Order: sequence, then C-alpha cells, then structure tokens
Amino acid sequence: MITVGIVGGTGYTGVELLRLLLRHPDVQVTLLTSRTEAGRRVDDMFPSLRGHTDLCYSDLNVEQLKQCDVVFFATPHGVAMKHAAELVAANTKVIDLAADFRLQNLQQFEKWYGLEHACPEILKDSVYGLSELNRDKIKQAHVIGNPGCYPTTVQLGLAPVLKAQDLVKPESIIIDAKSGVSGAGRKASLGMIYSENADNFKAYGVAGHRHHPEIVEALENISGQTGVFDHIVFVPHLVPMIRGMLSTIYIDLTEQGQATDLQSLYEAFYANEQFVDVMPAGSSPETRSVRGANQLRIALYRPQPQKLIILVAQDNLVKGAAGQAVQNMNLMFGFSENAGLDGIGLLP
Repeated sequence: MITVGIVGGTGYTGVELLRLLLRHPDVQVTLLTSRTEAGRRVDDMFPSLRGHTDLCYSDLNVEQLKQCDVVFFATPHGVAMKHAAELVAANTKVIDLAADFRLQNLQQFEKWYGLEHACPEILKDSVYGLSELNRDKIKQAHVIGNPGCYPTTVQLGLAPVLKAQDLVKPESIIIDAKSGVSGAGRKASLGMIYSENADNFKAYGVAGHRHHPEIVEALENISGQTGVFDHIVFVPHLVPMIRGMLSTIYIDLTEQGQATDLQSLYEAFYANEQFVDVMPAGSSPETRSVRGANQLRIALYRPQPQKLIILVAQDNLVKGAAGQAVQNMNLMFGFSENAGLDGIGLLP
C-alpha cells in the first residue's frame, strides 16, 4: 500500500484522478490540496464521491507532501517544477499532468508556456510518461511528465509506422483533432459557457498550439529522425461534448509502405497492450466507446494506395490525462498495470 497526494483536486483532471485512485487496491489517498477550497469536504463539491471518501481539501504544504510516496500535480503549468526538487530529495515521486516535464527543449518550453524552467536539472532526469512506448524508463523514474491529450493520440496512432522505418513520408503528416470542452479545464471562461459551445463546432490554435512542439519532439524520439516533423500540420477543434477526443491523422505512404500490410503491422505492434485496441479493418472508433475508460482505439483506412488515414479515439480525461497518470504510477511502483483502470467505457 502506498500513500498518494494530489495537488489541485478541484479541476476535472484532479477529481478524475481521485475517482480512479479510490478504486485502486494498493493506494491510499491521504492528501488533496486546493488553494480556494481548503477545509471543504470533497464530496460536498463532487457528490458523485459521496460514500467513497471523507477527504477534505487542504492548503498545499510541502512538508506534508513529502510524507507521500507519490504526488500527482493536477495544476496549471509551472506549479510542479517549483516543488519537484524538494520532493525528489525526500524520495517522493512526482507525476505532473501539466507541461513542466514534457519538453526537454528549454527554449521551446519557454517560448510556448512563457515560463523559465525552475529545475532544469530535474527535467533532464525526468521521463516522458507515455506508458506503451517508455515502459522500461518509467519503471525507474522519479519524475514523470504526463503527455498531453492530443499528443497521446498522435504518438500511439503513428508509432507503428514510424518505428518500422521507411513506410511513410513524415513531412506529409496532417493531424485533424477534436476534443470535448473538459479539455479546457474547470474554470470560468466566456468561451466555455454553454451558449458559446452548444450547437457549435470550431477550430482553435490554428496559427500555433502548445502541443505542436511536444508532438514534434515525441515523434523524433519514436522514429529516431530529426528535422522531418517540424512542418507537420496540427489543427485542434472544440466539439460540443463534455469529454472525448478523436484525432484523424493523414499521411502519405512510401512505395514500401504501400506494399506493407499495415493492419497486421498495427495488430502485432499492440498485441500485448491492454489499453490500445486496434480495431478490425473498416471500423470507426467512437468517443462514446471509451468514455470513462483508460482505453484508446485505433482504426486504419487506405482510401488511395499512397494514402493512410489513422483514426484514434480516447477519453481526454482518462487515457489522455488521469488514467495515463495512474498507469504510470502502477509501473513506477511495480503494481499490475491495469490496477484501478479496469473500468469499461460508458455507452450510450
């Protein structure tokens, strides 16, 4: 049994973490922080947790966090890096669900997030927490940078063809991605209110999005190639649903790629991955099929001999955030990888 602290427990990701961890057989959540709700019972704010926890929110106290085996930061960018060094020195592991430990390139981090990194020495030793691709490193890590939701769909969607080498033309990648409004967080914002989003569908971040450099850096690490992903096109969209994410990835195939059985390639690549489902040829993954589950579904299409379309669906709050963080924790502490994550998607 390990003890867990969650910093930032009032947002969608924080409460999703708590929901998953309360079902975990090897975890006791002992600390849940909030700057604005200290002293308030969690189940008063989130009635769905009534009967499952009697935790109250508390102020952030680093000395108390040091008593935990692992601390999750479900906070805005820039918070985790302020406390990571002190926690690591106390042998407390850190899993950050913001961007503080996602990018190794400090210039890119400062450009896109407008922050100077507070602990570059810790960043160098941190591990990018995409479980399916970095499992061995995650097992040894003290600090994890949990991937962004969009980058998770892109990496798992493209990994098999990029790892195989010479099957696709990297410069041709176009990522057309859609997310539910919970991806923007639980905050008051004009752009997030019902009358702005219901019966509406819009693109955003078209001129540039923070996940673009994360995607580029990650695809370079997957493929072993540099300088070929800088000009990929990534356009995110906001759709009028609460949770769910669907990325449609378009890419040109080389002659070798056109001659390859890509369906078999994907099925073999993910054959032992319980949270990645390669669907039968001709399928179309739906966001509702993964709602509430730590599952990612992939389907492939070849509309033309030289074209590959990859469809990827996930719940942005689970596999795209909290579920993946718990999956990383399981690897770090030697638990069964599906501990606390064996829920089935909610449909309809």
